[in-house]
Amino acid sequence: MNAALVDAARARDAADPLAGFRARFAIPRDADGREKAYFCGNSLGLMPHAVRDAVAAELDAWASHAVEGHFRGEHPWMPYHRFVREPLAAIAGARPDEVVAMNSLTVNLHLLMVGFYRPTRERPAILIERGAFPSDRHAVESQIRFHGFDPAECLIELDADEPGGTISDAAVIDAIARHGPRLALVLMPGVQYRTGQRFDLRAITRAAHAAGAIAGFDLAHAIGNVPVDLHESGADFAVWCSYKYLNAGPGAVAGAFVHERHARTDRPRFAGWWGHDEATRFRMGPEFVPAPGADGWQLSNPPILALAPLRVSLPIFVEAGLDRLRAKSLALTGFLADAIDRELGEVLSISTPREPERRGCQLSLRVKGPRESGRALFAHLEARGIVADWREPDVIRVAPTPLYNSFGDCVRLVEAVAEWARGR
Repeated sequence: MNAALVDAARARDAADPLAGFRARFAIPRDADGREKAYFCGNSLGLMPHAVRDAVAAELDAWASHAVEGHFRGEHPWMPYHRFVREPLAAIAGARPDEVVAMNSLTVNLHLLMVGFYRPTRERPAILIERGAFPSDRHAVESQIRFHGFDPAECLIELDADEPGGTISDAAVIDAIARHGPRLALVLMPGVQYRTGQRFDLRAITRAAHAAGAIAGFDLAHAIGNVPVDLHESGADFAVWCSYKYLNAGPGAVAGAFVHERHARTDRPRFAGWWGHDEATRFRMGPEFVPAPGADGWQLSNPPILALAPLRVSLPIFVEAGLDRLRAKSLALTGFLADAIDRELGEVLSISTPREPERRGCQLSLRVKGPRESGRALFAHLEARGIVADWREPDVIRVAPTPLYNSFGDCVRLVEAVAEWARGR
């Protein structure tokens, strides 16, 4: 391995102002007790050590207070979702009343499409990217059918127009304009899960609104990864999960954004009592009076044991500083991309856009060879304690995340690939 690369990584790690945050996370270890190089935060983020005590505290509150835990203790359950509101808004680039932690991503997508996908005979169509994450496509197709339309005619899928399967900004804007008269909803990702491409939320929203359509976003791979600035983008709604970059654990409570211009809306919605205006909720009246803002889209009281990890993970981002996290992310992923180009150019190609502003943490890698070679490399990495992610048909995803990955981790990945290449 290039000694200069190793020295550069050591120097950068020594100068990294965020290096200390790594110690706050549980790093998986191999059979010999060595820390693994974990590049899978785009699939499941690592556990903050503080989560264990946070969950235990709620169990203790349940044991000690029982039903009175709704009103007593350090973190009473009744207003519990408020404990995550401020940091969640900061990470989402939103105002506090525009965000809420609730449900799971696809549930939230369905709930918000109830209000924001209102097809007519003239405007029945939804635009998504071809190769969207399956749950999004399933949700969109089922919503179209639910409203009595045919997905074969009303589901528009935007094809890639760039090498590696990415989509140019111009192609997105052109597709919105071309299909504009038929569009009810434009639903795009913040970051595409397979390619790692980051999309321009503001430009897409502007184009969708100019065409008379609603702009919604799936931020599963964007929240906690790249700046999203939901409020300033003008997006109508967004949804996300919290178990990837937000490090809230498997099946964590997801989130939703509803722009403040829809804070008091008469849009149809599926109503539940926790979305009822808080001032009169416990009068138990028959009429639904929605709470203003995103809170009004809630259905049921929040799952406290599932929210506790999010309550302790989100403040870590605020403490680290969102600007500093983005700066380190750009440095880490750029360092890894440059090392792959120099050391492994004959072995790997990078599908993710090269422009830093068009990507987040993730690099999507393809082996230059048959799919079987990619699977063989993936198995080799796993055996060497490198935790990456495979996505069909032939993509190895690696995501150096700034809270717990190091430049040394990146060198370890490059060394493992080089070892495999020499032996094949």
